[in-house]
Amino acid sequence: MIKRRTPSGKVVFRERKERPSKAKCANCKSPLCGVPRKIPSELRKLSATERRPERPYGGYFCPSCSREVFREKARV
Repeated sequence: MIKRRTPSGKVVFRERKERPSKAKCANCKSPLCGVPRKIPSELRKLSATERRPERPYGGYFCPSCSREVFREKARV
């Protein structure tokens, strides 16, 4: 809660919105680049290409972990 003085001189309390934490890689837990820090209701309003990077496993794995997954799938 934040105390703010209005132009009329009255003091009011306002609620401060907390920023959500950064998106993390599912494998190594490092923060993901290219994924915006928004609350879910704001994230839904973005297009799919603005929500996450446009590569396989984008927004789920970091680039280094996704490379490992590709190598693993290529072996099988």
